[in-house]
Amino acid sequence: MDLRLVSRLLGFVALFVGVAMAFSTPWALPPFGAAKRFETHGFFGLLGAIAVSLGTAAVLWRLGRGNKGKLYRKEAIAVVGLSWVLATILGAIPYLLSGTARGLDENGAPVRMNVADAIFEAQAGFSTTGSTVLTDLELPDLDDPERIPLVPRSILFWRASTQFLGGLGIIVLFVAVLGQGSAGKALMRTEMTGPTKEGTTARMQHTAQVFAGIYTGLNVALIALLLVQGVSLFDSLCHAFTTLSTGGFSTYNDSVGHFSSANGYNAPMIELTFIVFMILGGTNFALLYFVVVGQPRRLLANVEWRVYLAILFVATIVVAIAGRLTNDFDSTTESIRYSAFNVISVMTTTGFVTHDFNAWNNFARGTLFVLMFIGACAGSTAGGVKVIRPILLMKILWLEIEHAYRPSVVRPLRIGGEAVQDPDLRKNILLYFCLVLVIVVLAWLATIALEPDATWHKAELSSDHKLMDCAGAVAATMNTIGPGLGIVGATRTYADFTSASKLIFAFLMLVGRLELFAVLVLFMPRFWMKR
Repeated sequence: MDLRLVSRLLGFVALFVGVAMAFSTPWALPPFGAAKRFETHGFFGLLGAIAVSLGTAAVLWRLGRGNKGKLYRKEAIAVVGLSWVLATILGAIPYLLSGTARGLDENGAPVRMNVADAIFEAQAGFSTTGSTVLTDLELPDLDDPERIPLVPRSILFWRASTQFLGGLGIIVLFVAVLGQGSAGKALMRTEMTGPTKEGTTARMQHTAQVFAGIYTGLNVALIALLLVQGVSLFDSLCHAFTTLSTGGFSTYNDSVGHFSSANGYNAPMIELTFIVFMILGGTNFALLYFVVVGQPRRLLANVEWRVYLAILFVATIVVAIAGRLTNDFDSTTESIRYSAFNVISVMTTTGFVTHDFNAWNNFARGTLFVLMFIGACAGSTAGGVKVIRPILLMKILWLEIEHAYRPSVVRPLRIGGEAVQDPDLRKNILLYFCLVLVIVVLAWLATIALEPDATWHKAELSSDHKLMDCAGAVAATMNTIGPGLGIVGATRTYADFTSASKLIFAFLMLVGRLELFAVLVLFMPRFWMKR
């Protein structure tokens, strides 16, 4: 392991994060229209975090000074895994230095975020999970000069920016902006999630730039559409950053549901706009590239994308019917509207909310729970297992069942009518699902053991649902959804969990965002040994 090379590349990542923070500082100033008075705590908290990031970059560069080594697979895996850890630590600093409060205690006093809270929130941002410990995003009593805002506008913008950076991938943006020559190829192959890498060219820097261009262009288009519909510039930027990234952070307590409760908005049209861009965010960016260059048939012919849309459509219909039969909704129009938005939000792992799906019937909630484990397409900004893996798993199981009674028959694994050439794919898919199951079960049991019943009593809920609530929290963080079921339902946060549980969830978000092995190998001593 060439640690000096790893250190030098991590220095670029620290610089990248520090520069990104600078774009949040203007929102602490009243002329930009988000803050009604100068936000001292947010502004100087960000400046302090920028200084720490630049100082970290300088130290890492110093340690890797003069290194001209070649980036091999081990170093690439180390850089990708450690980059997300480093970005999370640096991204947590603005919350701590600004004194951001996660909510109010029973006496109405602000409760400042601790280290576990800040790490959880930063990881939820960079992993585009959308889980949060912040219980009140809307500034209380702006007319009272003595009242410190719980979450400064500049910090809210940084919170959304972490999802923008994490959406396409810190490493992809890093390669696109700075370029790493032949090293970019190794970094990109490690960063890009999913078992398929359709459309990836040998020129990885060019690929990264193309993907970053599409990602940025879609963000610009969404910002423009939201502005046309009367959404403020600040809210348009924040919601665009967290839609295409399938992250789900909002600037309001009611998430996208705010636009239904507030006057002056055409809520159904705004929700439809979000739906379209959430679906795009969950689409393989290589397929979107083919659409841009005039080859839309590549998109329409893709098996994963067709199954992705089919699942969204069927799930929406069955949830809407179930909701109408159980009187979860007042009308058929309402059932389709809320079912479509929340089904798409969950399956694309965005996590925006327009209706409290935690209060829906058990069948609908069970359907959402299953969708949490499916996710969207490989090569998209979404987390989760990815649609292609369940497709492959079902085909592999079918072939194995046939092989049990016809052992002499050998059939190739086919996707879209073409035989899969990778001889290790069957083993890797089965291993992946086994590993996901092991991690989910262990995290679930650990959360049950660590979390006291008082957590549910504090939230005014019954601890009788502790088993399912912990399972929902693990599923929501592992699959980078955000909101789960029960105590972490659509209208609730993760604030009541202990620091130990929050750190477990932060780890699950990291594992869910990256490929499993890219994270797990970091814990193997032999991985760090010299060649």
